[in-house]
Amino acid sequence: MKKKISIIGSTGSIGTQTLEVIEKLQDKFEIIALAGGDNVKLLREQILKFKPKKVCVKSLSARNELKAEFSKLEIFCDDEGLDEICSDRSNDLIVVAVSGKIGLKPTLKAIENKIDIALANKETLVMAGDIVMKKAIENNVKILPIDSEHSALHQCIKDISMVEKLIITASGGPFLYKSLEEIKNATVEQTLAHPKWKMGKKITVDSATLMNKGLEVIEAHHLFGFDYDKIEVIIHPQSLIHSAVEYVDGSVVAQIGLPSMHIPIQYAITYPERFEGIKSKSFSFLDAKRFDFEKPDLEKFPCLKMAYEAGKMGGSATVCLNAANEEAVFSFLEGKIKLYRISEIVEKILSEHKLVKIPSIEEIFEIDKEVRIKTREFRS
Repeated sequence: MKKKISIIGSTGSIGTQTLEVIEKLQDKFEIIALAGGDNVKLLREQILKFKPKKVCVKSLSARNELKAEFSKLEIFCDDEGLDEICSDRSNDLIVVAVSGKIGLKPTLKAIENKIDIALANKETLVMAGDIVMKKAIENNVKILPIDSEHSALHQCIKDISMVEKLIITASGGPFLYKSLEEIKNATVEQTLAHPKWKMGKKITVDSATLMNKGLEVIEAHHLFGFDYDKIEVIIHPQSLIHSAVEYVDGSVVAQIGLPSMHIPIQYAITYPERFEGIKSKSFSFLDAKRFDFEKPDLEKFPCLKMAYEAGKMGGSATVCLNAANEEAVFSFLEGKIKLYRISEIVEKILSEHKLVKIPSIEEIFEIDKEVRIKTREFRS
């Protein structure tokens, strides 16, 4: 029987790669619904190829444009459409592949409806990890990580009670061997030139500042229930070891593979089974030749340190961290601020934040909104 899947964010980087995996394994999956913002051209191609029963777009104009061609297809708009998709219990799995806070509500809605989640959205756990994981346990819902690092950890853990430490690897981004002065004067183009991964612009900037790795530490804390002192970040420029776990007996188990998102995506959507896929039989130890490792330089990359600090504070601190960083990154991409200002702005906003220890979902969104407004004041 085919596994029934919906994708929230089907026109983005992870969404399109998920559909590439599904096309390779088309005899194993049925697409129930696609949500793709307002990229009507690409969404049209996906509809024709994968024949979903439901589609969600962001705007009424996009809905009308698609409806004119696909009159028999159920086409929804914005939050109402996401609710509709995530309430459809014919789904076996929903892939949450959008970036930003928009991923949180659909994830919670799917969990309420006892639908398993393949999660590529960092903000869901960074903003509300305690709430999301608690509800997932209550509803017996699996949260299957798509991030390559968390997928690697998931693949390495057989008995979590026997694990002593989580080891998350980082490529170091485009500025690993650059000076502070070079980082301060980095252009948007230089920042987006990641040496190993092809990703969206926001996450690529986060990789350059190592904030991405900090957010992954917070995610790992929630996904696997480990204290921050037992989650270590190691720079591994080759990006071939995607993460590892150290067991209580001293054994270390690592997951190795080419830097391709197709592998963790496939593992998440086919779990617990494995099949030959797009990147199968592609890794060679002889081609890899060497694995290098080093400690992160927190002077050059203070965002990683701030993420650890916010995670340990807990509560609304991670909401503040995420919102301030996201807005600062947007300002950088728009040419309003220099790259080094991202960490300075986030540090300033965090230092002035009034912590709410156990925020509700409503408070989380309100804090997120307030922090974003405050962060936009630094656009100069």
